[in-house]
Amino acid sequence: MSNLKTKPWDAVDHLKTEEDMAAYLEAALEEDDPELISAVLGDIARAKGLSEVADRSGLSPEELSQKMLPDGKPDFATVLKIVRALGLRFHATTATG
Repeated sequence: MSNLKTKPWDAVDHLKTEEDMAAYLEAALEEDDPELISAVLGDIARAKGLSEVADRSGLSPEELSQKMLPDGKPDFATVLKIVRALGLRFHATTATG
């Protein structure tokens, strides 16, 4: 038997700067998975503080938490509110670029 000790990994522990958060969201966007993008936005919101992000987005902390679960399925208007509240922006580029 091994004495290997593990602990749960939480992305929030690694989101220290605005650049970390933007890179994390960018990586999720490249996967084209709406559930992953919701979960990543939720991680970033937790890193910034759910109450602060909820206040800035106009959502309650409970609603924000529910919408950002992998199966939360927020509508696009809600996603835009949350992205703005996080201090992030979407950026478009060509699929080949």
